[in-house]
Amino acid sequence: MRRLADGDYAARVIATGNDELGRLGHDVNALAEALERTEKTRRRWIADISHELRTPVSLLRGEIEEMQDGVRPLNQHTLGSLHGDTQRLARLVNDLYELSMTDLGALSYRKQTMDLSHALAQELDAFRDQFRNAGLNLSLERTIKTPALMKADEQRLSQLFRNLLHNSLRYTDRGGELRVTLAQEAGTLLIDFDDTAPGIPTDALPRLFERLYRVDGSRSRATGGAGLGLAIARNIVEAHGGSIEALPSALGGLRIRIRLPAQTNPEPLR
Repeated sequence: MRRLADGDYAARVIATGNDELGRLGHDVNALAEALERTEKTRRRWIADISHELRTPVSLLRGEIEEMQDGVRPLNQHTLGSLHGDTQRLARLVNDLYELSMTDLGALSYRKQTMDLSHALAQELDAFRDQFRNAGLNLSLERTIKTPALMKADEQRLSQLFRNLLHNSLRYTDRGGELRVTLAQEAGTLLIDFDDTAPGIPTDALPRLFERLYRVDGSRSRATGGAGLGLAIARNIVEAHGGSIEALPSALGGLRIRIRLPAQTNPEPLR
């Protein structure tokens, strides 16, 4: 225990027998393993953040130095390029902040009775022009005839849906579609986001919700994503007592399936 307290998370005890001391030894080893995993995750997370921030900062610094040296002219075009770099950096920093807040549970959740069906339809309506301009069809299918009531923070669910809509908008090939379905199963509200090609390798699906995870190929971060949207989405879903998973879509792309608890004996809508 003293070695663990000093930060030596590789320390283990020799645990034998099934008496109180033996069980205590097994518990100490389990604690040490958990601390060791947490420390490795923390170090990898810091290294990943440093890498993600270093790249746009280096590009921005390089462009500014080229203009200082007279290699690149200082005009509207180069200023536009610099502005785009700062916007991408700002999005990354904002996503990192949002993720850290959801990790800590620091986001305030003001939950009240709401109609999930109505909220989902509103978010899709707000994105229709963007999908149309990208050459993509956007549709909502509801099998629930009555209001889909649940206890939730509508602002946080809006953030969740917008992250998923941006994800499909960014990565779905032109001419494709995103089909959102809402159903109810035994006290659970089920939402599927199904898009068309390109798909994702099956072995990569379980890792999509890892922060800063990069899928090689057409869904890479080269198109502007920071690799944090799905990690934020998972935190929001879990804060509402639900679950989220990634599956192959029957449309040829990715399916994001969300399960949220429906409200029993609901309060009146506000």
